[in-house]
Amino acid sequence: MDTHETPLPVLELTDGRLRLRPWQDHDAVELYRAVHESLASVGQWLPWCRAEYGHDDATAWVEHCQAGWHAGEHFALPIFDASTGELLGGTGLNQLDRLHRSANLGYWVRQSRQREGIAAAAAVLVARFGFEQLGLIRIEIIIQPDNHPSRRTAEKVGAKFEGIARHRLWVHEQPRDAAVYALVPDDLH
Repeated sequence: MDTHETPLPVLELTDGRLRLRPWQDHDAVELYRAVHESLASVGQWLPWCRAEYGHDDATAWVEHCQAGWHAGEHFALPIFDASTGELLGGTGLNQLDRLHRSANLGYWVRQSRQREGIAAAAAVLVARFGFEQLGLIRIEIIIQPDNHPSRRTAEKVGAKFEGIARHRLWVHEQPRDAAVYALVPDDLH
């Protein structure tokens, strides 16, 4: 589907501090900047955040997100400061399992704005969207076990730690174990 012919569904999630909406073409420039600012922190855990990440990668990501949104396959959202409009990071739901009404939730925050509770606040907004608008009954957060900041974020959101899944992730061309956290609708604070 050509994402330039059909506008993205109108959606805005906000808590007054943060604003989330579907990715738009013009977001690619700021995404590129945020990625390059965050190589030392985000890049440690997410293999796409690397020095070689270019403007074409940012544009391709935005297009991928728009196509996934239109198809109802995944719902990626940039996180913005509601007051300034600054791109703070990204979040979203992916790996939707319609039969079992579940999905994975991911998040990242640009390095200059980490440790402000942004990821947790954005994750709550996205989880509510998943439960209330997509009809999900379970949302998993899958994290490398030694990624303590992301694990703390999952716990702040109310997700319950369910265990370490062996070889749950493929990162840097290697299988990795993962801490599995899960949210059900009653878990949200």
